[in-house]
Amino acid sequence: MLHTNFQELLDAGVHFGHLKRKWNPNMAPYIFMERNGIHIIDLHKTIAKLDEAAAAVKQIAKSGRKILFVATKKQAKDIVAEKIKSVGMPYVTERWSGGMLTNFPTIRKAVKKMGSIDKMAKDGTFDNLSKREKLQVTRQRAKLEKNLGSIVDLSRLPAAMFIVDVSKEYIAVSEARKLGIPVIGIVDTNSDPEIIDFPIPANDDATKSISLIIDVMTAAIREGVSERKVDKDKDLDQEDKDQVTKGETKKSGARKMRKRTVQPEGSSHEAEE
Repeated sequence: MLHTNFQELLDAGVHFGHLKRKWNPNMAPYIFMERNGIHIIDLHKTIAKLDEAAAAVKQIAKSGRKILFVATKKQAKDIVAEKIKSVGMPYVTERWSGGMLTNFPTIRKAVKKMGSIDKMAKDGTFDNLSKREKLQVTRQRAKLEKNLGSIVDLSRLPAAMFIVDVSKEYIAVSEARKLGIPVIGIVDTNSDPEIIDFPIPANDDATKSISLIIDVMTAAIREGVSERKVDKDKDLDQEDKDQVTKGETKKSGARKMRKRTVQPEGSSHEAEE
């Protein structure tokens, strides 16, 4: 698992919080000091919390379940889209659609609608539409792709959510909490860490800070997926061995049965004499 050190966090500006007047008092345990009216985050606590979050992410990935990443703010969306796509996890970087979790069946219907439109294009149905209908369908497909294209593979509710800027994504946090879905999130000094299951105290505005933390998460996912594959291969090998052992046991049993039932020549004459 990728571990960061104090200097890397410092270089990425992870320690810079918000202005003192914007702070959330619940962040007090994670604040090291105040400098020029700005709160400075305690990076030792950031490292500890980052390791906790990474361990949780790794276990979820190892179990084969999904983590939904949410980052709609300008500084984070491209970073999350690029890095999270590479590990095959779902993400939301456009507007959070209310009810994306609490009304999940409706969201799945919208995703399936995308599939239906694609099918129309393949089977020739699309060609039979009028010019106006084609334009409407194309626009609908583009809108669905923009908002839901990155969660096509999310066939059931995620096992956890990772959120960049928990204050901005308060609707997503609220939906996750209602459904009992664990939330992992970057909490800046203006956020409430008490509503987050795995808070990571850090600067949620600087691209370097966000990028570094997402790198740690993607490394944890890759490691979890890799360990899952190793475990699967071991299970398959064991199954193969068990089948071979069963086969040998059956053959051995069959040989013993043949020996019992086939009498040696002349044994009946000897018995008559």
